[in-house]
Amino acid sequence: MKVNGVEIEDTFAEAFPIKVGRFLITGATRRWAEVAALEATGFGTSVIMCPAEAGIEKRVRASESPDGRPGVYVQICTFSYKSLEDQILRRIGQCVLTAPTTAVFNGLPDVEKQLNVGFKLKFFADGYEREVEISGRKCYAIPMMEGEFITEENVGAVDGVAGGNFFIFGESQMASLTAAENAVDAIMELEGSITPFPGGIVASGSKPGSKKYSFMKATTNEKFCPTLRESVEDTNIPEGCKAVYEIVINGLNVEAVSQAMRIGIEAATKVPGVMGISAGNYGGDLGPYKINLHDLF
Repeated sequence: MKVNGVEIEDTFAEAFPIKVGRFLITGATRRWAEVAALEATGFGTSVIMCPAEAGIEKRVRASESPDGRPGVYVQICTFSYKSLEDQILRRIGQCVLTAPTTAVFNGLPDVEKQLNVGFKLKFFADGYEREVEISGRKCYAIPMMEGEFITEENVGAVDGVAGGNFFIFGESQMASLTAAENAVDAIMELEGSITPFPGGIVASGSKPGSKKYSFMKATTNEKFCPTLRESVEDTNIPEGCKAVYEIVINGLNVEAVSQAMRIGIEAATKVPGVMGISAGNYGGDLGPYKINLHDLF
């Protein structure tokens, strides 16, 4: 199968269950909403060593937010609701509360699981907090040096999906990188998914465990390293490929992840110099979700 003239390998991306919390950060300007969102999603690329996977989902216009200001949706992902609430509380408390002009609203107000993050944040006010209603939402106002920080009482969470992915093979590093950037930009226009790695792009694809070092949880995926093409017997690098980038996708459900994969692949394959698209899996041992690339189209 080809998309935009680029060969799509007949393989699947293997994804696994994860808990996902979603909230909206608004600011007096888009700049400050995005600054806070970038801080709140820091050190959130992979649960291999990070305490959570995190990323910016999408930007929203002022007309789309509860307080009439521009904002950014954020997702935080961990393996349990207990750790998820802890991570959201820490990240909002340390990275959003501290940022100029920001406010936080529930990104999943209608789901069953609600984490009382805003209720707990209010105690920072040391008794000076007050309850307020914004667009019909129960919020708390916390006095600060610049005025007040507004936070909705809860942050909703769901059983989500992590680890959707695809690989971009290119004739040059810049061809692969440009294609990966295009893919991330296209995915950020969607609702319900994030690309948690730096700038949404993975340069250091990994495999579980190690062939040589028993103490390592994960090591380089040598089958996808162009410099090892001649020395790895079962390499996945085609002749002429100089660079591979991976896009990893988490989302609120498998449909959101699948849509992001499809839109991302379509955007990537429009770039000259892209040689092919593949995906990462471990034969079904990593997770129950198997998203076949051909089925996406």
